[in-house]
Amino acid sequence: MDKIKIKDLEVFANHGVFPEENTLGQKFIVSADLHTDTRKAGKTDDLTASLHYGEVSAFIEVWLKEHTYKLLESAAEHLAEELLLKYQRLQKIRLEIKKPWAPIRLPLKTVSVEIERAKHTVYLALGSNMGGREKYIRDAVNALDEIRGCAVKAVSSLIETPPYGVTDQDDFLNGCLELETLLTPRELLSELNRIEKEAGRERVVRWGPRTLDLDLIFYDDLVVQEKDLCIPHVEMHRRKFVLEPLSQIAPYKRHPVYGKTVTEMLGDLDGTF
Repeated sequence: MDKIKIKDLEVFANHGVFPEENTLGQKFIVSADLHTDTRKAGKTDDLTASLHYGEVSAFIEVWLKEHTYKLLESAAEHLAEELLLKYQRLQKIRLEIKKPWAPIRLPLKTVSVEIERAKHTVYLALGSNMGGREKYIRDAVNALDEIRGCAVKAVSSLIETPPYGVTDQDDFLNGCLELETLLTPRELLSELNRIEKEAGRERVVRWGPRTLDLDLIFYDDLVVQEKDLCIPHVEMHRRKFVLEPLSQIAPYKRHPVYGKTVTEMLGDLDGTF
């Protein structure tokens, strides 16, 4: 990914733990690496095809002046989020905020906080086999799209499938969606659980009937194996009701562990390639 770099932008703002820092203010120095695709701008010499570093610098200055935080960590976190939300072409940012005169009564030249934040591509599986199945799923799609830092990019068609695991229950409607998000995996998992709960989901019987089921299938190419969080989903490569709708929106997405595309994994289940 290409980078546009802003180095040592000076901003007078009011951030700090002590009350006098919030009222009197002080100088902060900001540097940012803006990860974006500059190819089109480079070929066409068109500024609108790139990130305007002058506009970005002006936004950083105004935003830091208009907000007050006790911690540099908070200022950096919120500023990075605002930049990623504001500029569609910005895919990732490395942001550093320096505080030249930190009031610690020691001969310290500067202190800084540096963070890296990015937009992530996530694939989710959707399911329901109780009540208004399609409405539960459509409402969940809308709820995901309304979360700050999330944007639904693609939704598969819904397919009707027999139940998995516990077979003595009604058929499911299943689908998949692509989500762009600034949330971490655990933050996203918490939101999925909230949406399920608001839809009346009750976790009584494993693989039992449910108003709504939201499963995290892929998060970029991340591999996580923890007690309550596994990415990619541990069973997804065996589930046709996941792979079939997923193949509509991400046929060439490759499993980061098994190395096969969604289409290839679906072919394994069908016995066809």
